[in-house]
Parts: sequence; C-alpha cells; structure tokens
Amino acid sequence: MKIALGSDHAGFHLKEDIKKYLQEKQIETVDCGSFSDQRCDYPDFGHKVAKTVQNGSVDYGIVICGSGIGISISANKVKGIRCALCSEPLSAKLSRNHNNCNMLAMGARLIGLDMAKEIVDTFVQSKFEGGRHIRRVEKIEEDL
Repeated sequence: MKIALGSDHAGFHLKEDIKKYLQEKQIETVDCGSFSDQRCDYPDFGHKVAKTVQNGSVDYGIVICGSGIGISISANKVKGIRCALCSEPLSAKLSRNHNNCNMLAMGARLIGLDMAKEIVDTFVQSKFEGGRHIRRVEKIEEDL
C-alpha cells in the first residue's frame, strides 16, 4: 500500500506525525508538502495529493488543514477523487464502505493524534462494499 500525504501550515505537524505512524506500520508514503509550518495555501496541497491519487501513483491520499474543510473541497475538484472529511472512525469506515473514497481529509485543529490514528487505521482497513453502492458512486461525477 502506498499513501500520499499533504497539508497546509495548520496541518503540517499532524501530517508529519501521521507520516511517521504509517511508516512504522510499513506503509509507503509520498509527502506532497507542505514541508514546514510556514503559512501556505491549502488548495495547492489538496490538488497535489489528489493528482497523485488520480494518476495511480498511490492507492490513497490523506490531506490535513486546520478544519479539513478547505483542503477536502480542493481535493474533490480533481476528477475521480472522492475525499471524505472525517473526525471520527465511523465516518472513515462508511466513506470507504459506501462511497469508495480514495482520499481522507482531517482537521488538525479539531482532532488529536490518537483520534487521527484511529481514523487513518479505519480508512485504510475498510473496503468498498460494492453492490447497491456502485450505481450511486458512478453518479457522483455525472455531468449535470
């Protein structure tokens, strides 16, 4: 498994902690930035991780900003990306089971490291159920 990570300045420290946690679990990571806690723009990193997922270089993406909202919106602008903002493990599980999400967003100002680890574990361990959910997932990118 290979996971791309990205954050703005507000999510930098949590991103670094999650990167280390994943590497300790023998999960390969690709760090798309930011590379410090200096002020920067979350769309740059949401897009960069999303494009890495889109082109198949990695299996999943994890993005982090202060609230998780802006970076998840940015990631979801990239075709083929289904990024769920999760603040607890059940949402992470359902995002994979029902929506086949390929990216996870979290808010560094809203959750602590222990909760973030639980969310990440649940996200990567959960599988898409398929079945009745396939039709719905296919409709997500339908041109309106």
